[in-house]
Amino acid sequence: MRYVSIDDIEPGQLLGKTVYSANGTVLLSAGVQLTVYMINTLNRIGVTMLYIKDDNYADVEIPETLSAQTRKAIFRDMTDTFSAIRSGKDWSTKKISMSVDQLLKDVLDHKGILIHLNDIRTADNAQYIHATNVCLLSSTIGLNMGLNFNQLKELAIGGLLHDIGKTVPLPPGGSEGNLKYHHTWRGFEVLKQKRELSLLIAHTALQHHEKPDGTGIPRGLHNDDIHQYPKIVAVANRYDNLVGNGLAGLGKIMLPHEACEKMMAASEHDLDRDILIEFNRIISVYPNGTAVRLSSKETGVVVRQHRGLPGRPVVRIVRGTGEDIVVKEVDLGQHTTLFIEAVLA
Repeated sequence: MRYVSIDDIEPGQLLGKTVYSANGTVLLSAGVQLTVYMINTLNRIGVTMLYIKDDNYADVEIPETLSAQTRKAIFRDMTDTFSAIRSGKDWSTKKISMSVDQLLKDVLDHKGILIHLNDIRTADNAQYIHATNVCLLSSTIGLNMGLNFNQLKELAIGGLLHDIGKTVPLPPGGSEGNLKYHHTWRGFEVLKQKRELSLLIAHTALQHHEKPDGTGIPRGLHNDDIHQYPKIVAVANRYDNLVGNGLAGLGKIMLPHEACEKMMAASEHDLDRDILIEFNRIISVYPNGTAVRLSSKETGVVVRQHRGLPGRPVVRIVRGTGEDIVVKEVDLGQHTTLFIEAVLA
């Protein structure tokens, strides 16, 4: 498979990965032959990138930390939870807890896989994908940092519900710009009322926009006053916003390597440096299927990863067509004088 901008998709190409709606139902199944109507519809609903089948890269696997079943359950339970909160109804923490248990099982079963946030986002499902990705990244960082299962579960629930305050209606005359009505406070108030949830989960929602240098919101806390959970969630939240949340009006979507560079530049000011180091150990900087240009000016597609060397993947270069095709693989972990010069998105 190759990861391709929707602007470069041509009718007749085969979809490589299934596109899901907000509630986890299938919009388009992997393997379907794309038509002009399908491409235009995907473009209209906010899809920017797609996986496409390609015979030259048929063996390229896209590692999945979370199963389709887990994602579907989380999307369903998040939809029910957010809908209940918006309408002022009670909501079940048991459903959220069960979904997080399944997510943590997937994380533990796939320990060691470099994470690539490759979900197909639409305007309809972006909110749920963001919550799931922040939960996944936070849990994996926490696992690398040696948190026990109970701590991981608190962290994971905090990550999944970090933006729950955005579903709470503002009071008459209130605005998000007024810090006492900010979504972090609204989320804290909702979560602290659930006695079956740890108060640390509520504080994760409250503190995930605080910064080590004291310039964060809503309370301007300094480094030592911010709990470890929201520090971790802040890193996960920032990354997912950079690589995928352009749909939320948060600016230009960045490629993974661009986002990682931007985040490291923010270390110790906006984000905790030690947590950023752990984050860089679990993220796929150049995900499988990504087209790249090497410093040798050759172009190819990333086909495999090296655990511990996320910036030095294996790149397959294909030249010619038909019987004249020539294929070679360049392992950047071995060819230390070569590097990725550009991503061809």
